[in-house]
Amino acid sequence: MADPKHQQQRPGMEGFNGVFPEKGGGPSTSQIIAVVTLLPLSGTLLFLAGITLTGTLIGLAITTPVFVVCSPVLVPVALVIGLAVVGFLASGAFGITALSSLSWMANYIREMRGKLPQQMEQATRRLQETTGQKARELGQTGQLNGCKAI
Repeated sequence: MADPKHQQQRPGMEGFNGVFPEKGGGPSTSQIIAVVTLLPLSGTLLFLAGITLTGTLIGLAITTPVFVVCSPVLVPVALVIGLAVVGFLASGAFGITALSSLSWMANYIREMRGKLPQQMEQATRRLQETTGQKARELGQTGQLNGCKAI
């Protein structure tokens, strides 16, 4: 007879090797404890899910006629309340955005107060250097072409 370790496995059965290793011939103690603790827990949770679904369906069956009869009142009230909540939330968001923008702008202006004169001096100096250089270039090109500079 062939050795059981060298027998070819059936397709789709490769995943069971990690769950039930061949040593000892059965599940380990930790696997048995896991199944014993998780089976009642999962059964209880499944039972609670079923009760919740049943209660929801019964409540929906009872309240649906009330909603249909009162819908001319409930729908506009729900819309008004929803729009009021959205309006308050949007107002708060816009207010917080405006205050944070003003705070950022005030801090930026405070920081720039000391730096602004220095930056203006640097900008005017660069502007004078650039215009002087352009004027020299234009004068040189005018002399090379035989034209007189104005």
